[in-house]
Amino acid sequence: MSRKGNCWDNAVAESFFATLKTELVYLRRFATKAEAREAIFEFIESFYNRERRHSTLGYLSPVEFERKFDQDRVEASKKAA
Repeated sequence: MSRKGNCWDNAVAESFFATLKTELVYLRRFATKAEAREAIFEFIESFYNRERRHSTLGYLSPVEFERKFDQDRVEASKKAA
């Protein structure tokens, strides 16, 4: 753990919230908090966690990354056998 005031602590969270704001919040006007909450939930669960390409995953979506990981693991076990 780092000390108070360390600017690197929240880099991941700040990056996520910047993406959320840029790709969803700033593009829409929400009538109610409930509407905003639903749109944010949908963005995170349906798009960000499943479809959006992430640079840390080699520009694959999380679903594609997991599929590739599983395929590589199966191929490696076949070679080992």
